[in-house]
Amino acid sequence: MDLSPKPAASGLDPDLLARVARGDRGAFGQLYELSSTLLFSLAFRILGDRDSAADLLQDVYLEVWRKRVSYDAARGSPMAWLVTMTRSRAIDRLRSRTAKGHGVTDPIDNSPAVQLADGNPGPLEASAGSETRSLVGKALAELPEAQRKAIELAFYHGLSHSEIAARLNEPLGTVKTRIKLGMDKLRMVLRSCWGQ
Repeated sequence: MDLSPKPAASGLDPDLLARVARGDRGAFGQLYELSSTLLFSLAFRILGDRDSAADLLQDVYLEVWRKRVSYDAARGSPMAWLVTMTRSRAIDRLRSRTAKGHGVTDPIDNSPAVQLADGNPGPLEASAGSETRSLVGKALAELPEAQRKAIELAFYHGLSHSEIAARLNEPLGTVKTRIKLGMDKLRMVLRSCWGQ
């Protein structure tokens, strides 16, 4: 049994995606092993439901396998690409559910990722995610209230900048600036987490 530590998901090697692009099933399995817990945690945080998050994750990896040549190293790290894809698909599903009359996720303090319904984390949440959630939660908590609120509405509720401006009764430019400043601060604080 190999007890050597596994590389962090943030340090995904672009060569791994190149091997996936060549149809290497072993590389695809390794990609899944290194990134699935973080991506599941993200999908779960946005969608608030394990089954929906697992379903979304399956679709993301299916898309990675089918469209494996769409990764462009010039546009960011492999993990950033996977996170962006997962986040986008999750927000699309959240908006679709909202349009059909379903609710949206709770604020970060009451999130299912923080307070699981049965009190016991599933295998994916337990294996990785607690440290990442803790770091992200701490970084969010350190932001000024206005920036944190705008970011939560954008990323956890899936609202557009215009929708956030309307909800907060603030000018659109102010909302965009708050999100940009907040994201810049988060990027600086979490840089070691994401490997860039």
